Amino acid sequence: MTSLGELRAHPRIATLIAVLDNRQFIQVDPPDTRRAGVAILIRLGEDGEPEIFFIERAIYEGDPWSGQIAFPGGREEPGDETVLETAVRETAEEIGFDIRDHGEVIGQLDDLRPQTARLPAVIVRPFVALAGDIPGPVLSGEVATCFWVPMSVLLDRSAWRDTTVHAGGREMRRIAFHHGGHVVWGMTERILSNLLLLLR
Repeated sequence: MTSLGELRAHPRIATLIAVLDNRQFIQVDPPDTRRAGVAILIRLGEDGEPEIFFIERAIYEGDPWSGQIAFPGGREEPGDETVLETAVRETAEEIGFDIRDHGEVIGQLDDLRPQTARLPAVIVRPFVALAGDIPGPVLSGEVATCFWVPMSVLLDRSAWRDTTVHAGGREMRRIAFHHGGHVVWGMTERILSNLLLLLR
């Protein structure tokens, strides 16, 4: 049983909390652009090391991010009062984990937008959340699978390399993180890299 207090007290997480508390994040709110919120969930693994949660999106025709590795989250809906509420709602819908009941949001990262005009115009706001005793995920039809990655693995530069990726019928070269047969690139890689910069 891991408490949020134990997680907050871990040296790496304590440092992250301090950095997020003292950092000005960049918010982008252009008119007529839809927003999305994602949750970067962090827990203590069985060996006491912090781990970060990822999902693999299910494959759907017409979804530009179909089959890619992502953080739980999604686009803002009319009933959402804030983008944080969007991230909390979408996380509960996609993996059955309610951050309000079992976790704690400790901050947010800079807003990001897709780097190519071929993707939908959306502003993505990442929130960093600690997860205490997180129950086994209950995956929705939007999620194919999920996995945790230790922070030490994410911080190992040997797992990052220039990679050929395919999306929308195109072949591209991108920096990507490789782990257990999964390839993290695109928007998720950019969010993850911003978080790891704070940890370094």
